[in-house]
Amino acid sequence: MSLDGYIADCRKSVDWIKGQDDSVEMKDTYLDFFANVGTVIMGRRTYEQITTELSPGMWPYSGAVTYVMTHDAPMADTEDIRFTDDEPCRLINNLKEGTGKNIWICGGADVIKQFMKEDLIDRFHIAMIPVVLGGGIRLFEEIGRMINLTLVDTLNYNGVVEVVYDRRKVMK
Repeated sequence: MSLDGYIADCRKSVDWIKGQDDSVEMKDTYLDFFANVGTVIMGRRTYEQITTELSPGMWPYSGAVTYVMTHDAPMADTEDIRFTDDEPCRLINNLKEGTGKNIWICGGADVIKQFMKEDLIDRFHIAMIPVVLGGGIRLFEEIGRMINLTLVDTLNYNGVVEVVYDRRKVMK
C-alpha cells in the first residue's frame, strides 16, 4: 500500500508499486511468502485486473487454489480458480479444514473489509511503498471497531517497508 494507505490510485492503477530507486533491483520476498500459501482469496475486480492488465495469459498464482468472491453471474471454475458467492465465515471455515497452508486474502479492499468485520484475519503482511497517492482505493475501510495487533517482523529495502502483524488475542 502507499504510505497514506491506498492499494490503487485514482485511476485504479497499481503501476506506482515500486521502490524509491529504479536503478536498484527489488528484493524478491514474494517467492518465500507464496511458498507457504495454499489458498488465495480475491474479489472479482482484483481477478479482472490480474487477468486483463497485470498478467494476461498467465495465471500468477499457480500452485494454490484461488477463490474469487463474486455476486455476478456464475463463471466457469478452472483447476486453479473457483468462483464463489459464499459469505466470508463459511468460506474460511470450509477452507481451514483443507490444505494446512496459509490462506492469503490478495484483494481488494471490499473483500478485506468483509473478512475484517468478521475478525477472520489472523496475520497482516503489508508492503508500504514509498509514495503518497493522496487518493484512490484504501486498503482498510471503516469497520466500526479497533483491531489490536502485535508486530512480528519488519524488512526494508529500496524504500519499501514490509511489516507483519498478528492479530492480538484478547484475554478473557
